[in-house]
Amino acid sequence: MDALSEVLQDFRLSGVNYGRCELRHPWSIAFPQQQLLRFHFVSQGPCWINTEAQGWQKLNDGDLVLLPQGIAHRLASAPDVVGDSLEGCRVTKVGSNVCEVVQEGAGATSTLFCCSMALGAYALHPLIGLMPPIIKGCDVAGNDPIVGPLLAAMTAEATQPQMGSATVLSRMADLLTARLIRCWVNCSGASTTGWLAAIRDPHIGRVLAAMHRDPGHNWTLENLASVAGQSRSVFAERFSTVLGEGAARYLARLRMQLARELLGQGGMSIAEVASRLGYESEASFARAFKRITSVSPGVVRRTISGRTDIDFGF
Repeated sequence: MDALSEVLQDFRLSGVNYGRCELRHPWSIAFPQQQLLRFHFVSQGPCWINTEAQGWQKLNDGDLVLLPQGIAHRLASAPDVVGDSLEGCRVTKVGSNVCEVVQEGAGATSTLFCCSMALGAYALHPLIGLMPPIIKGCDVAGNDPIVGPLLAAMTAEATQPQMGSATVLSRMADLLTARLIRCWVNCSGASTTGWLAAIRDPHIGRVLAAMHRDPGHNWTLENLASVAGQSRSVFAERFSTVLGEGAARYLARLRMQLARELLGQGGMSIAEVASRLGYESEASFARAFKRITSVSPGVVRRTISGRTDIDFGF
């Protein structure tokens, strides 16, 4: 199996929240910047999306948009609708992570399916950072014959909800997101340097997949070179050429990125995070963390843990 397939087979969505929305014109809802991925599917319009970079874009029935970095944006029934309609909506939880959102009125009905998603596969985080801020499903459907039928199936499920529809829609959203990410990777340019070039490299790609799958392992230059199937010198030179930094530096930054996430979740002590990431002591972990992030683990834990969770997309 190639390294890109190894990374993509680890694709998991966790901490996911879904919302099925029935909104009657005029309506407008602002979505703030967040760390999670966003996903909007328009079963029935009218619906427009606005981002700072691209302004207003009309979304047609059956369209979906993926916002990999969770940038701030607004959905509305028309570009001239102002204010925020969420306060006037009736929100009903129909499961642990699914909500029904309804705005009554006499205008045209828009039926949407909105999601917030957290990636459970750390190997995908650098890939997400390389993706454009917004991807429209119709732009990539021609490169993946499965996307079109999936969109049609989501339309049918959303417009004629039955028992268990929320669960079915959420599974479809997972699959569509995975395929959109894979499609973008396959259609992006064949650069010679950077993370995308590295994961495609038959030698360096295996190393990246291994490090991201088990960042707390006792990785050394010798065993990384063994994973790559190269000598130490050849591996070290190739890794630095493609990634722009040495393997040790890359691994250290990966561990600190994961450490920030674990500390922010609040369920593990600093000592437990240090042990999970392969550090022999809390002190050595704290030194490495501050060297790379310029702040202490305690500061990050207090800052991130003090934030409130954002609901399923509003």
